[in-house]
Amino acid sequence: MSQRRVRPPPAHPELLLLLGSGLTVVLIVIIVAALLVREHASTLQAATRSTTNIAQLINADALRNVELYDLALKGLIAARQREDLAKVDANIQHLLQFDLATAAPFKGEVLMLDANGTVIADSSTLQPTARNFADRDYFQAHVNNPQAGLFISRPFRVHCECDQVWRMAFSRRVSGPNGEFTGVAVATMRLAYFDQLFNTLTIGNGSSVNLLNNRGILLAQQPLLERDMIDKDLSERPNFKRILREGSGSFQAVSAITGKERLYTFTTVGDLPLIVVVALSREDVFAPWKRAALLTSGATGILCVGLLWLTWMLRRELRRRYRAERVLSELAATDPLTGLANRRVLDERLRQEWDRAQRSTEALTLLMIDVDHFKAFNDRHGHSGGDEALRAVAQVIGDNIRRPADLAARYGGEEFAVVLPHTDAKGAMVIAEHIRSSVERLPRAAGSEGPITVSIGMSTWDKRNRQSLEALLLSADQALYEAKHGGRNRIVDAIRH
Repeated sequence: MSQRRVRPPPAHPELLLLLGSGLTVVLIVIIVAALLVREHASTLQAATRSTTNIAQLINADALRNVELYDLALKGLIAARQREDLAKVDANIQHLLQFDLATAAPFKGEVLMLDANGTVIADSSTLQPTARNFADRDYFQAHVNNPQAGLFISRPFRVHCECDQVWRMAFSRRVSGPNGEFTGVAVATMRLAYFDQLFNTLTIGNGSSVNLLNNRGILLAQQPLLERDMIDKDLSERPNFKRILREGSGSFQAVSAITGKERLYTFTTVGDLPLIVVVALSREDVFAPWKRAALLTSGATGILCVGLLWLTWMLRRELRRRYRAERVLSELAATDPLTGLANRRVLDERLRQEWDRAQRSTEALTLLMIDVDHFKAFNDRHGHSGGDEALRAVAQVIGDNIRRPADLAARYGGEEFAVVLPHTDAKGAMVIAEHIRSSVERLPRAAGSEGPITVSIGMSTWDKRNRQSLEALLLSADQALYEAKHGGRNRIVDAIRH
């Protein structure tokens, strides 16, 4: 087969297109991912800010009401310690002792206990019922610790006519003139107060608002996550230990009750041994973000797939156009009869190799090849026979030009040219002889008296001579002329001739 020596096409532009589209898709994904991460952080920050506001609201309300109960206890103690209290009417005594207790919301009983735990004054009646509460935790706390201050008890149930009501007690120690223990002032509060307070807050499904004391006892929870949660000891739970250690703040952790991750925001109620904990369900917090993330991710995925599909279609179109342009380029650079390079390509490549030889000072050889007696051959066998002979000669020339830099071209008519870069006269002579002998061995055409032969003129430039490109062409052409007139079927070197 003949070799087509055409300039190789440039790098495919679809590679740059694919790279650009790929980078664009990657950038889109990175940007969307960064936006989603930032939105996730903003959602968490907003939820933390919201729960902090809720915790502070509960904190302020609970602190204010506890102060009212404490004020009632201090008023009761102060009234009992007045020396003139026994001189006034019983109704006035009762009013003086329990006047401040009327302002406390969800108030239960306000009692004065003596040193033995027996009720000696009751806010609900002038004549207190004989009861003893010496076994209660708040009474024992003041007996054992003179510095207990305001003590908040564990929740306890009080049996009423219709149901059992949860209450908690606030108490203070009553001391005599010498600091001796003389009793305990107690005010109870219905835990329905916290239920009402918590119900006014919107925290979402799966979330809860909690009130605990610093010993880990759950005082109130809305909504109840399990039955019998009130008065439950949570002191050994890892989350409570962290809350107790840090005092206030926020963190995410798995709930020991529900087994699901939650956002905990907590704060201490003033200087009281009470802790408010707002626990939001992580699912509720990030549900809007998840919906937005799914919508955004879906839209981004469709956009990226569409972009890649359009890129692929454009790549196919570019390839189709490239193949068409390559075919046109090859047709424009190839002689249609012989399949070798045409005269235009020969002129360009010869100029390029000449310039390269001038820079590298390496030898450059040009072979001019002409088919002997071609006019007579063409007259005898017709144009089709002549064309077939030219194709056969071109095939032989192409088969003997093996290096990528070498070029075989049709110069015109029955004349061919071969450009041999980096080849001196000795090496070019070997190639020329191979071409000449191979052509001579071609099968004879029917009716031919002898074989097809070629005459070859050869001219070599090297660093020792100073001839120009035009001179190189002229000397090769003159050598071919000498070969034709010297007997044909021969090779003439312009330098040696």
